[in-house]
Amino acid sequence: MEPTITGESLILAASAIGAGLAMIAGIGAGIGQGYAAGKGAESVGRQPEAQGDIVRTMLLGSAVAETTGIYALIVALVLLFANPLV
Repeated sequence: MEPTITGESLILAASAIGAGLAMIAGIGAGIGQGYAAGKGAESVGRQPEAQGDIVRTMLLGSAVAETTGIYALIVALVLLFANPLV
């Protein structure tokens, strides 16, 4: 008896692969936040009197960088649990 691949199982397999590929975007967010934190700490070390402005700008940049990772997580969760293709 040969195993058969149904259309639904193929869609679920492709969705799982797509969810894994979507989570690769988390790498970019992590690198961006690490770079921003490193440069922020370096700037505070050079100009301690400007710490408030530097930290505010760094946190805004980190929030913007994190949105990419959050969008990727939402796409992956939709593909895995609320699959609209099935």
